[in-house]
Amino acid sequence: MLKTRLDTGRIRAARQVIDPVFLDTPLYGCEGLGAELGCAVSIKLETANPVRSFKGRGTELVASLLADNGSRDVVCASAGNLGQALAWSGRGRGLDVTVVASRFAPVAKLDRIRALGARLELVDGDFDLARERAEAIAQRDGIRLVEDSLDIETCEGAATIGLELVDAAPSFDTVLIALGGGAMATGVGHVVKALAPDVEVVCVQPLGAPAMTHSWRQRRVVTTDSTNTIADGVAGRRPISAVLDDLLQVADDAVLVKEESITAGMRMLLEHAGLVVEPSAALGVAAMLEDRERFAGRRVVTIVCGSNVDVDAYHRWVGAAHAS
Repeated sequence: MLKTRLDTGRIRAARQVIDPVFLDTPLYGCEGLGAELGCAVSIKLETANPVRSFKGRGTELVASLLADNGSRDVVCASAGNLGQALAWSGRGRGLDVTVVASRFAPVAKLDRIRALGARLELVDGDFDLARERAEAIAQRDGIRLVEDSLDIETCEGAATIGLELVDAAPSFDTVLIALGGGAMATGVGHVVKALAPDVEVVCVQPLGAPAMTHSWRQRRVVTTDSTNTIADGVAGRRPISAVLDDLLQVADDAVLVKEESITAGMRMLLEHAGLVVEPSAALGVAAMLEDRERFAGRRVVTIVCGSNVDVDAYHRWVGAAHAS
């Protein structure tokens, strides 16, 4: 029996709340990737929706609950994707959304947050500083603070991806999940371990942002002073204890990958799947690239979790991957 904060019954019920535009995303085998990597690779595509990431699944639950309770104001910290998703979900329910982000976040993400009608406040620091500022705003104004991964709705919304995976045929041996704050890893991991316990759950994080992986390995919260990765969507320094407790229950492994493997993975997703993705979405491919022997002959699903990327930066990274 899994002892996490998540509940499979609530996750099933969440599908009735989430806008269908975020549900039943494509899951398909990619023969080109498989031939390149030596295993049967399937892609779970979480970018074909209005906010181009999986985050809308969770913000739909958050915004629905807030609207039902008569709330109007909400604030969150975001590396970019959560802010877009909350702005989209809040706009449709009459919520006033404030997003706090680093001014160093990708311009494409910041522009989209503004375009969706949210109030955007920028801080001169990283995501964890933005999180502190969002908390201060919530306390000052007496409004709801949405904390990705800590708020169970963000995890259980993401967990609906897991329902779609385990309900699909054919079956698979391993699921590769980008690991940042932990909402997707704990959500999908909970469902997989509850309904398909023989499937291996492998979380992937950049070497330049290893806090949650180190925490999982040491079974205690480990923080870092800084991050150094192009995968901004997973670049946290301070894991949340309750989320780590859940991750310890559902993850079979947590691995770290190099920056050059991430850019090579982005290039491979473009070449073999026709997908333009942000760095976090290529972490699963990077893990297969770095440890071909481990995944050889296995049936692997990698969750492509976002495609919000600055075009100029994308060309630099993919060009560098091609040159290598």
